Amino acid sequence: MTTSTTVDRLDRVRELGAAENWLAVLVTQRPSRRTEEPADPSTSLVNAGVLPHPLTGEPVVAFVARGATAKLANLRARPRATLVFRAGWEWIAVRGQVQLAGPDDPLPGVRDDRLRVLLRDIYTAAGGAHPDLEEYDRVMADDRRTAVLLTPERFATNPPGAEHVEP
Repeated sequence: MTTSTTVDRLDRVRELGAAENWLAVLVTQRPSRRTEEPADPSTSLVNAGVLPHPLTGEPVVAFVARGATAKLANLRARPRATLVFRAGWEWIAVRGQVQLAGPDDPLPGVRDDRLRVLLRDIYTAAGGAHPDLEEYDRVMADDRRTAVLLTPERFATNPPGAEHVEP
């Protein structure tokens, strides 16, 4: 269920994302070599945006990942992530469970044409505009791209009044 606080925080994600080309730092957990060791964080830079979940309509923060990448392997093993958006010294992090939808990660109800539209929707939500959507669709299929849908559970941000001022 989406609360007014979540809506306000997602508005902040949109504000900071739009200011920096929708770039966000993705943090996932890399599997450790031994089960008794804690997982190491793994980071990557992605373009991400806010849009409705394709099945529930609830807001998610989403990005598209190329197939056969470490980030997808990490998310398959531990389906949780953090995305950090920033503009200048202002930032907001959003954490939560992720769902994957792609050719190697089927999500019931999101197949074929619905997946194609979802990948386009994520691209657009993350500030993208492509002059040839058929070409975009072909590249997404060839690269076995996967939609990563993060359901916001927790937010962190710098507190009011903590703005950085250069001397």
